[in-house]
Amino acid sequence: MLGNSQHKVSFGKYTEIFSHSRTVIASDMPKSLQLLLYLQVRGGHLVPRVRDSHTRKLKHSMQYTSEMFCQTKHKSRAIHSWQVWAIYMVLAVSLSGEQEMKQTCPSCDTTEICNCSSMGLDFIPPGLTAKTTVLNLAHNRIKHIQSQDLWQAVSLRALLLQSNKISSIDEDSFRSLGKLELLDLSNNSLAHLSPVWFGHLFSLQHLYLQGNSYRDLGQSSLFSNLRNLSSLHLGNPGFSTIRQGNFEGVVLLDQLWIDGGNLSQYEPGSLELIRKINHMIINIKSISIVSAIVRDLLHSVAWLEVRKLDLSELDETQLLRVMSNCFANKLSFKESLITDATVPDIVSIIADMPKLEEVELIDCRLLGTGRWKMQIHVNKSQTIKVMTIEKLSIEQFYLFTDLQNVQGLLSLLTKITVQNTKVFLVPCRLSQHLRSLEYLDLSSNLLGDQSLKHSACPGSLPILQTLNLSQNSLSDLEMTSKSLSHLRHLILLDISQNNFGDIPDVCKWPKTLKYLNLSRTQIRKVTTCIPPTLEVLDVSANNLKEFGLQLPFLKELYLTRNQLKTLPDAAPIPNLVAMSVRSNKLNSFSKEELESFKHMVLLDAGDNNFICSCEFLSFIHHQAGLAQVLVGWPDKYTCDSPLAVRGDQVGAVHLSLMECHRSLVVSLICSLLFLVILSLVAVGYKCHAVWYLRMTWAWLQAKRKPRRAPPEDLCYDAFVSYSENDSDWVENIMVQELEQACPPFRLCLHKRDFVPGKWIVDNIIDSIEKSHKTLFVLSEHFVQSEWCKYELDFSHFRLFDENNDAVILILLEPIQSQAIPKRFCKLRKIMNTKTYLEWPSGEEQQEMFWENLKGALKM
Repeated sequence: MLGNSQHKVSFGKYTEIFSHSRTVIASDMPKSLQLLLYLQVRGGHLVPRVRDSHTRKLKHSMQYTSEMFCQTKHKSRAIHSWQVWAIYMVLAVSLSGEQEMKQTCPSCDTTEICNCSSMGLDFIPPGLTAKTTVLNLAHNRIKHIQSQDLWQAVSLRALLLQSNKISSIDEDSFRSLGKLELLDLSNNSLAHLSPVWFGHLFSLQHLYLQGNSYRDLGQSSLFSNLRNLSSLHLGNPGFSTIRQGNFEGVVLLDQLWIDGGNLSQYEPGSLELIRKINHMIINIKSISIVSAIVRDLLHSVAWLEVRKLDLSELDETQLLRVMSNCFANKLSFKESLITDATVPDIVSIIADMPKLEEVELIDCRLLGTGRWKMQIHVNKSQTIKVMTIEKLSIEQFYLFTDLQNVQGLLSLLTKITVQNTKVFLVPCRLSQHLRSLEYLDLSSNLLGDQSLKHSACPGSLPILQTLNLSQNSLSDLEMTSKSLSHLRHLILLDISQNNFGDIPDVCKWPKTLKYLNLSRTQIRKVTTCIPPTLEVLDVSANNLKEFGLQLPFLKELYLTRNQLKTLPDAAPIPNLVAMSVRSNKLNSFSKEELESFKHMVLLDAGDNNFICSCEFLSFIHHQAGLAQVLVGWPDKYTCDSPLAVRGDQVGAVHLSLMECHRSLVVSLICSLLFLVILSLVAVGYKCHAVWYLRMTWAWLQAKRKPRRAPPEDLCYDAFVSYSENDSDWVENIMVQELEQACPPFRLCLHKRDFVPGKWIVDNIIDSIEKSHKTLFVLSEHFVQSEWCKYELDFSHFRLFDENNDAVILILLEPIQSQAIPKRFCKLRKIMNTKTYLEWPSGEEQQEMFWENLKGALKM
């Protein structure tokens, strides 16, 4: 079992099912009532405004309609009467409907458990069905239960009506509740109880009637038909009488609680018919009445509990002598007063009880210092084995004696609990007399290191197995271990909630010690002072940052609320079965860490700041059977980071591929990007993309220049664009023909007229800009030249940008259209849209060619 999280708490079947949920606030006055209250008739007056509940509204409305009816006269009397009664009927229906809506319990519509507590209800709401099993109407304003209120709730198992204002119940109100097991009518205003109410409650097991105003239980038995009754709670401050026959028919009870602080009359034999009561609680001030009740229960009660008795007077205490004949095996005194004078008689009575095994004193007061006037002797046939003292108030506890008078009584006890009673020392002689003691609980007291040394002196507590010293004043762990080292049978030691701080490396413990609780002891580091024989160790709520002790027999380890960032190493604790590291600084744990604990069955690692990394989530999602190992899964396991999933349950978080494999995704993206770029480069090379880019840059440069040079800057008639392979024809034939003509043409040739050192593109642009015409000598070589392509593009740009005929084409040789590269799209366009000159082979035709060329240059 791993800590409190594994303890299964069994609650009562129906007790404390609901919490107070909400408060219903009355709404404004309905419109129908407003209309009636402000209706004015001849000779009449307005009825004063009604501020209270719908009942008062309806009452005042009826009064007002009566006045109206009386005030009307003659012919108008019948008319007005008819109007008033019509309005009254409408008002009654409206008020009834509105009141019913406001008194409806909304949770009863869809669930079998109806929680209508603390809703300001004035009556049991409608809408109950045969499916309803639990109805909680506690803490409302219900005054009356009518016959038809619960008629449909035939499957009801629990009916909670406590803390209302119920003063009357129709006799057949519970007639249909044959399956009812719990009925709570406590803290109401019932002045009398009727046996008819319970006549058909054949399945009733728990009945609570305390806190009402009835003074007795009537003349006959209320519970004769309740054959399955298990617990019964009766009484109130005014409860005064119990008669014979009140409990007729009741044979067995698990618990009977009579709360009658002022009970003054008890007829002997009233409880005698009950054959067995497991737990009898008597809260009655009169010791004589208590004595009479006990006399009837001598052989039937198993656990007798008396509350708020004043046992300060010796004469009255003698009245309890009847208890010495009681066969109860457990006796409890709660909230009672005891003095030094009455202690001997009380102890004597307790010692004489033939079957008594356990005695309790809880929240009692003892006036005195333990100096009892007589020696208390105990016979060897004493059956008392267990004594529990909790919150015993001793005003002068520091003067209390060594209890020598009761040493004999304590010698046969096997279990003693003395909690929160300001015990600062157990005398050595008394400890040595506890020869049968196996269990000792001295928690929440004032024991210090020195007083413990004296209390656990040599020869004391010879067979003690369990010792609880939690929440005392111990501060030296080495001294504590040494004081207890002689306890040869000690198995379990609880010294939690002391202040040990730093602990030594070496301590001397009993060799039999298997369970050690050091939680909340302010230790910052565990050392080899911890005994290696332990099977269970609790060091919760300290300041531990690591745990690495060699504990080969350890099976359970509790490290809750420390500062651990990782799970402890499994090698030093190979036999660990259960471990709690809840509320530490744990970020994650891995499959390897869990598998290293080969015997691990339970791990409580909830309420830590888990980093929900991909590795951790992958382990959580794919580890089979993890939910059976982790305590509190999945509610207690939430992510602290990443920020996007903070507060989400670890088991419900799923990170994306990008979040989990960022490096891989980046690598894939880079690879894809590289392939895309490589593909673009290949496509660009195939499609001459580089050439187009260079052309674009040149074109952008050209765009930044003035669109047209001034006329005085035009110094050439034509710029000649040609391939270097055609330079012989250009320079030796065309240039001579044109520049030697009359008048001569001035041509711009790149070999002759380009400015040395200037960028070629700038030379091309400037030459085109300073020429009237651009003359292209086309050939197969031309279309293979990049620079010719530049010159063609710039000329084409000028052609379109300035809307003139600045381009002249000379076809030096025939060019097949398929031979023109695709990047010479502008050449194709110019040849399709402009007339070009073709160089002929005959001399006569050549003369005509030159004439046409010269004419084109002059245009």
